[in-house]
Amino acid sequence: MTSDTRFRTEQEEFWAGSFGTEYIARNQGGHAVASNVALFSQALQKAEIPATCIEFGANIGLNLDALRLLYPSQKQYAVEINHNAAAELRRKLPPESVFEASILDHEVSEGKRYDLVLIKGVLIHINPQFLQQVYAKLYEATGRYLLVCEYYNPVPVTVSYRGHTERLFKRDFAGEIMDRFKSLTLLDYGFAYHRDRSFPQDDITWFLMERR
Repeated sequence: MTSDTRFRTEQEEFWAGSFGTEYIARNQGGHAVASNVALFSQALQKAEIPATCIEFGANIGLNLDALRLLYPSQKQYAVEINHNAAAELRRKLPPESVFEASILDHEVSEGKRYDLVLIKGVLIHINPQFLQQVYAKLYEATGRYLLVCEYYNPVPVTVSYRGHTERLFKRDFAGEIMDRFKSLTLLDYGFAYHRDRSFPQDDITWFLMERR
């Protein structure tokens, strides 16, 4: 049970509140964008240029910033639960392209699909009871490519996160998505290590899937 009636889970309330706002200050800057450029240039190497992209859980848009450097003409959209992060996004994107909402509440418009759907470091923070709903939203929005970048574990586990319990979950997200949606096929996958000397990431395993 949450104290904020807008949300169904404690995890949503956690990211919409002060912790989510503090996260903004810890995660920004040119080095983060450079690392993202390196990541996406590798992860999307087998993809055709995606003219449109929506990111679920975009925060202040560092991933979208990197994609814009790779694809300057890309039309971008974002779903973000934290009000302060969404305000930052509206400085970068047309306000109507920013959907300030929980992923669980975001309605994918019927027939509206995007060349690239991105989720990075977000599924790990979703209440596992609601993952299937999120998977469905990702799939419904996917017109061509779905890029999932998350912590990986072959079986579901819960990990302490900055002193908080029930806030970080690891599992085979991409495998579960492909098991459910058979029209998604794996195009490529890889790993980005936190000790990379040039472009570190937070030990992320990425999976590029194509909808056929």
